[in-house]
Amino acid sequence: KHRIVIPCLGHFKEEYEKVSKLYMNNRIRTTKYTWLNFLPRNLFEQFHRVANLYFLFLVVLNWVPLVEAFQKEITMLPLVGVLTIIAVKDGLEDYSKYKMDKQINNLLTKVYSR
Repeated sequence: KHRIVIPCLGHFKEEYEKVSKLYMNNRIRTTKYTWLNFLPRNLFEQFHRVANLYFLFLVVLNWVPLVEAFQKEITMLPLVGVLTIIAVKDGLEDYSKYKMDKQINNLLTKVYSR
């Protein structure tokens, strides 16, 4: 078997870009979210928790005029507060993973060759 190694420096750069499109890259990605899917995916994960579903049920139930126990806005405060705090925490954790991935992906490596 033969292996072709093309450096991505100097006058080999064009050839490297042509050949590298044929193969998968070996970048590490441990983050869960992107900028586009953070809010929907985070809310989807948070509403898999029973406690958050319970508070959502109370908010929806309080919008029914016959059952209304408190003001509608007051019932929403605990749910919105918890969702916001958890979203900020998840966002900060994911950002730290992104920074670590970026640091690892930009490390110089040595290639062993006989």
